[in-house]
Amino acid sequence: MLLFRSEETAAKWCGAHGFPVRPLITLEQLWFLATTWYGNRLTVDSRRPAPEEMVEIFGGIGLEGAFWDPKAEQG
Repeated sequence: MLLFRSEETAAKWCGAHGFPVRPLITLEQLWFLATTWYGNRLTVDSRRPAPEEMVEIFGGIGLEGAFWDPKAEQG
């Protein structure tokens, strides 16, 4: 994971290193994702979210599209 000041900075870094620009998330989205995804990791019934739950978690913070769909074909 890389953190950038802006979308422009991320695009420049990707271009300089030959990587395509992938969907970006804000620190607020990242924090919500981390606390939701790993919030129960210290409990006995801890488990990874099911694909449908993943889509719901991602969608709840505005992360939509094939990149965020664990069942989508990634090219």
